[in-house]
Amino acid sequence: MIILLTVAIAPSLALFSYFYLRDQFATEPSKLLFHCFIYGAVLTFPILFVQYVFDAEGVFSNVFTQSVLFASIVEEFFKWLVLVIAIYRHVDFEDPYDGILYGASISLGFATVENILYLLEFGLEIAFIRAFLPVSSHALFGVVMGYYFGRAKFSNHQSGRKWLVWALCASLALHMLYNAILYFNDSNWLYGIVPFMLFLWWFGLRKVKQAHQLTLTHYRNRPDIQP
Repeated sequence: MIILLTVAIAPSLALFSYFYLRDQFATEPSKLLFHCFIYGAVLTFPILFVQYVFDAEGVFSNVFTQSVLFASIVEEFFKWLVLVIAIYRHVDFEDPYDGILYGASISLGFATVENILYLLEFGLEIAFIRAFLPVSSHALFGVVMGYYFGRAKFSNHQSGRKWLVWALCASLALHMLYNAILYFNDSNWLYGIVPFMLFLWWFGLRKVKQAHQLTLTHYRNRPDIQP
């Protein structure tokens, strides 16, 4: 059991450490990062419950609608909602790159609990593929969402609302595309998902770089603030 938990949690810790260590302005981990991880972990259960109820009640007659569209919408919307309510106006949200960290943290909290549940059901044999696909993809969806939250936080009010919408739409589009590739390539999923994951890493790291640039500009324009 200890080995299973270690294997389930390790990919999330490795990914979070990677994004955290890329923060050039980091001093020490904020408690809010830990809170985000917990929020994401707790979110797993109501999300799985909602998906189970809709499945049990046969709300969707189309499998594509249920497994691709609905699953993506529920997961990304709830993560977005928590970031809006609990994180967006928090005093520890100090610069644009913080959005990357908070977005990744809440997504990895969700991915970690989901990973534990899957490994408990299917065993350690799927641990590697779970780390490569669902865990890392959730982290990158969170990075993209967090990037736009960072833009929203440090823009004027009108632009901020636009970037908040982008935060939801961008992560949702990526998640739907990920699910659709797995759905339509059931027998040859590897041929579709590998190029997508390469694109997702490129896109996510591009947002990390852009967030760094926004943060540099933020501190240069506010010399009274020390990173």
